[in-house]
Amino acid sequence: MEKDKYIRFDWAVKRLLRNKANFDVLEGLLTVLLDRQIHIIDILESESNQQDYDDKFNRVDIKARDSENEIIIVEVQVTRELYFLERILYGVAKAITEHMALGDLYSEVKKVYSISILYFDIGKGNDYLYHGQNTFTGVHTGDYLQVTVKERDTLVQRLPSEIFPEYFLIRVNEFDKVATTPLEEWLDYLKNDYIRPDTTTPGLKEAREKLVYYNMNPTERADYDRHVDAIMIQNDVLGTAKLEGKIEGKIEGKIEGKIEGRIEGRIEGRAEGRVEGKAEGKAEGLIEGEEKGVFKVARNMKKMGIPLDTIVLSTGLTEEEIERL
Repeated sequence: MEKDKYIRFDWAVKRLLRNKANFDVLEGLLTVLLDRQIHIIDILESESNQQDYDDKFNRVDIKARDSENEIIIVEVQVTRELYFLERILYGVAKAITEHMALGDLYSEVKKVYSISILYFDIGKGNDYLYHGQNTFTGVHTGDYLQVTVKERDTLVQRLPSEIFPEYFLIRVNEFDKVATTPLEEWLDYLKNDYIRPDTTTPGLKEAREKLVYYNMNPTERADYDRHVDAIMIQNDVLGTAKLEGKIEGKIEGKIEGKIEGRIEGRIEGRAEGRVEGKAEGKAEGLIEGEEKGVFKVARNMKKMGIPLDTIVLSTGLTEEEIERL
């Protein structure tokens, strides 16, 4: 049914959810994920601070207040990139430094929550949600370091984890459960664009009204349809690159493994040399093969006359890397 077709979150977060009237959708996601009431004060990102294509379309920086009346900065990234860990680190550092005024004391640094919604396979792991934060642990004692700080004329014991960023990785493709909790309902929407008609989950009941596909005007729908097509192309490209990379990697791995295995085998023993040589050669070959596969696909897309921004979105390469091909 037409009224049951909802806009994908990766599109909504770029276009619709930056509007103050739609903040309640994002507030709902953050409330469910952080397990406390979140109120969005402002979307901090503006056109003036965009450095490149990925900045413009992949990041949303949010200034928010939690239920304890503490100001926090939330960085949401809908990430489809080769070097996503480096990108997450870059995004957090940028969020911290950009939103401090020149001359501010370090005490003005705000807590940052980095939330990455990943629509691609990032490696091994069976869960669809991972969380990490910075802690300092005694090497010999195993205790957690508490730092004494002076705040409002009083001494306060504070854990580094209360100040340092926290990271959430949402692996959309790994979710395969029947949604029974608010978090699972959000995952069901992120993966399948499905929202239960009787949902009471924060943010999703608002999304049922505000993210309806057929509420967009014809121009917006055309832009959205092109976005969905680009995502499909990207998935095909990455799948092809991965397959080509594996094939290329296996061939290179076998060759390098045999050579290294024989050399090391003569020095340290044939058995150890073969095992280590094959393992190292295969691993290096797979990595190099996957990267070569992506560049090969990008080169072919460029020859076909596909727009540069579509190639960037599809491969995760930068404009400069594509122009050099």
